[in-house]
Amino acid sequence: MPYIALAIGLVLAGIDQLIKILIVNNVQLNENINVLGDVFKITHVRNDGVAFGMFSGMQWLFIVLTVLMLTAIIIYMFKKRPDSKLFYITVALIVGGGIGNLIDRICYHYVVDYLSLSFFKPVCNFADYCITIGVILLAVYLLFFADKKDKKKDLQND
Repeated sequence: MPYIALAIGLVLAGIDQLIKILIVNNVQLNENINVLGDVFKITHVRNDGVAFGMFSGMQWLFIVLTVLMLTAIIIYMFKKRPDSKLFYITVALIVGGGIGNLIDRICYHYVVDYLSLSFFKPVCNFADYCITIGVILLAVYLLFFADKKDKKKDLQND
């Protein structure tokens, strides 16, 4: 399962990069394209910070933190090898999104954002949503499933 989760994460990062290439090549910087009226727009922006544009201009810090986070998750996944498919889904989403935005930070020193929702102010991208959904699912896994799986493994090992 760890290899499948990594492969899916790499596919998600590839999808993210493909979408960003399409946006950069077809949508002018700061251009808005209505997709669903005022509810959903494609808006090409550059973000040199993190969530909500905070900590602008600190790309080296975000690169280091992303590499450390991805490394920790991948090491944990291979050492512990949890039995939960939910855990591997969360890893695939977080790794895919993390790598997608990491590529932008290293290559351009900013992240290409383009998904604009009227009810959620910051403009985001596919990688951001992968990370967000992955973190939410990871919290669900840790709160409701991790202990039960670990206790079951411990009982089998005794």
